[in-house]
Order: sequence, then structure tokens, then C-alpha cells
Amino acid sequence: MGFAVSQEQGRVPVTLIRLAGRINLSNAEDFEKQAQSIFQNGARDLLIDLAQVESITSAGLRAILATIKLFGGDSEGGKAKSPHVKLHAPTPQVRQVLKIAGFDSFLEIFDSQADALKSF
Repeated sequence: MGFAVSQEQGRVPVTLIRLAGRINLSNAEDFEKQAQSIFQNGARDLLIDLAQVESITSAGLRAILATIKLFGGDSEGGKAKSPHVKLHAPTPQVRQVLKIAGFDSFLEIFDSQADALKSF
């Protein structure tokens, strides 16, 4: 898995992390550490770009959950979608895994980066 981090501007500053490859047990912790570093450096809103992700396992899903908790996305006890972490452009395979796991019930998923940035 590879990743790149950049700053974008919505109504508030948004950190964009672009992931690529496969997210699995061997590298999910790397993503989690990167998210922790981003948060420790002051970011409070995160857009995760999944356009280049080929597949995601339960370890990758757990890393996304940990990121949501870190950024304060579970303040409504799972009843509302995270206001601080959102997903962009998952591939069809990854979108299916997210849907089966129920992630679409607590995460906003956008096909357009511009729409995603406007939502923050």
C-alpha cells in the first residue's frame, strides 16, 4: 500500500490521504500510524481517497474505524455519519466491501472530490 498526503480547502482545511494498492494485515497499521500523525499535527478533518485501492480486508476496515474514533467521528454513538472523516471514490470492489460491512451507514462516500470537500 502506498499513500500520499496533501492539504485541500473546503469551508475548513481538509487533509487528503490518497491510498493505493491493497490494504490488508501487512500494512493497515501503517495507514493507522499515518492517520495518527496527521491528527497529532493538527488536522481535524480527513478525506480518504480510495480510487487507487484494489482491495481492503478486515484489517483495513479496522484501521478506518480507528481513524474515525481518533478524529471524533463516533460522537453520536454510531447514529450519525462521521463529520470529520469521509471517503472518496472507492473502486467497485472496495465499495462493495464497505457496503457489506455497513460502513456506508456511518461514513459519507463521495464520487466527486469537489463534493466531498464541500461537505466538510
